[in-house]
Amino acid sequence: MKKLTPYTMCIMVFLLLFGCNKKKTEEMAITVYQTSAAGDNLKQITTSASNEAWAEEIVVNTGETFQTITGFGGAFTESSATLLNQLSAEKRNQIMEAYFSSEGAQYSLTRTHMNSCDFSIDHYSYAPIAGDTALESFSIAEDTADLIPMIKQAQAISSEGFKIVASPWTAPIWMKDNKTWNGGKLEKKYYGTWAKFFSKYAQAYSEEGIDIWGFTVENEPLGNDANWESMHFTPQETADFVKHHLGPQLKEDSIDAKILVYDQNRGKELDEWASVLLTDSSLAPYIYGTAVHWYTSTIDWYPESLTSTHNYAPNKHIIHTEGCIDAEVPHWKDDAWYWSKEATDWGWDWAKEEDKKDHPKYVPCYRYARDIIGCMNNWVEGWIDWNMVLDQNGGPNLASNWCIAPVIVNTTSDEVYFTPLYYVLSHFSKFIRPEALRTQIETKQGLLMATAAKNKDGSDVVIVFNESDSPIRYNLIIDKKQQSILIDKNAIQTIVVNQ
Repeated sequence: MKKLTPYTMCIMVFLLLFGCNKKKTEEMAITVYQTSAAGDNLKQITTSASNEAWAEEIVVNTGETFQTITGFGGAFTESSATLLNQLSAEKRNQIMEAYFSSEGAQYSLTRTHMNSCDFSIDHYSYAPIAGDTALESFSIAEDTADLIPMIKQAQAISSEGFKIVASPWTAPIWMKDNKTWNGGKLEKKYYGTWAKFFSKYAQAYSEEGIDIWGFTVENEPLGNDANWESMHFTPQETADFVKHHLGPQLKEDSIDAKILVYDQNRGKELDEWASVLLTDSSLAPYIYGTAVHWYTSTIDWYPESLTSTHNYAPNKHIIHTEGCIDAEVPHWKDDAWYWSKEATDWGWDWAKEEDKKDHPKYVPCYRYARDIIGCMNNWVEGWIDWNMVLDQNGGPNLASNWCIAPVIVNTTSDEVYFTPLYYVLSHFSKFIRPEALRTQIETKQGLLMATAAKNKDGSDVVIVFNESDSPIRYNLIIDKKQQSILIDKNAIQTIVVNQ
């Protein structure tokens, strides 16, 4: 055998290391958008093709799919609508275009309140006359100056349309055992009347050209310590009301609106309600699924609770119907605050001692990104933010229950501030469209959070979140195609892949 020269041996080693072991991958046609603490707001960034093996890999298998996405968006409230009425036409249009146009966030799933809520200017009901069980006095006139014009403007702007979930905070006080707006229960003798109320509401809004896609039975049926409009139900009472009254009434009146049960926080309370409501075979024909909120924790999205809810009834659906930065007054034109670990929620002061661990200080942008990704990866099909617009005081609000919205306004100076939260939400709402399918995703090192979906048009969307204080380069691998991408520290990215 001929002896190999040192030169030949070097060539062979080189080929073994850099030739034979080289991954055979194709380059992808991708567009990357980034929002970061450094100041990027949905900024398009450049990437480079690479076959190098970085420590972190995000692997997407588009052939393995899960839930169908309903949409993403926010809530039409009287507070938001009233503020819009106080702005110039230019600023009002700017906000509505930003939320609903194809150039903006393209909100596709929204919520509104039936009767007043804490984010109303005053208490009101569409049927205020005591004893009017026939609901002859029913009228949505209260909404014609603010809520309805806001929704109609959104309809005019939206090219693809959007769904609306309507939620009651309370029945008219004459139907309740305590005869007040806050707390108490619906008297059983009014179950039928209250069911008719839902039907009347859907019909009245339909006459205005606004279709109600779905209802939640009751916003936060476990209550809020009677701090604002509320009405208490147990799981058993909810089941009784829906299967014997609300479900049959909507069917009788040909109201094709979905019914979502629960509508409160994830965790042990969700587990309790789901175990009752989603295992009731006589209730199943009437309900579409479960509505959830995020206020149990500022850091945990409760994947086990969401997955167990899905497993109780895999053919039912989970929609996140409310979340916001609560118990905080907005920080005006201070982007850095929304990226800093300074926010506190209601639990910072009021949670039980054993629950304090779930309510530490947190970063607002992180909370949104982490929660939506965590929800998507655990069977949630839609995610709705709370108020779309609030003022610099976190209102107006009849309960002094101040919160933050993605868009803050100063009606005196006619100024608008798009907080970083608006851009974080847009990473999901703009690019993951209704009827997309969540696809399988794996992060090899766990340095990043990520989720993925395939849109109806065939495009794949991957959302990546880096809450660390260092930039991270990772390989994105989708069906054997690969791209090297650098995500900034404290940042969220949306990658759109046109296969």
